[in-house]
Amino acid sequence: MPAKTGQSTKGHLMHFTASAVIKRDGKFLMIDRKIFPMGFACIAGHIEEGETPEEALVREVQEESGLQIVQSKKIFEEEADGNVCSRGISVHYWYVYECVCEGEPALFTLEEKSIGWYTPEEIKTLTLEPIWDYWLKKMKII
Repeated sequence: MPAKTGQSTKGHLMHFTASAVIKRDGKFLMIDRKIFPMGFACIAGHIEEGETPEEALVREVQEESGLQIVQSKKIFEEEADGNVCSRGISVHYWYVYECVCEGEPALFTLEEKSIGWYTPEEIKTLTLEPIWDYWLKKMKII
């Protein structure tokens, strides 16, 4: 399905994104992406046409990790400029959720090199996708 699109506050084409910050035992679940945009990130993906942010969140977490969300809370919702996606769009409207999940994570897509749990100290040493550097600093995780 195509990504949900809209107009940014500056009149540019914009995609909508749902993302999950998943914490367990003081560590955060991160994937190392092997396709653009490269780097470590929390689980995130485009919201598809006709899909709510919450539906996209559940789908993306399942697709990228195999985990099941048992609780989620939206912590941020904002337009972010300058994070170009694989489809060439540089403005995204982000829905960022803290999630509690059950199950053990596993790689499910060809987009990922690895998936694992990292402490905030370990995250500081990783090469993050630029938008995740922004979000994790905004959340005071790093």
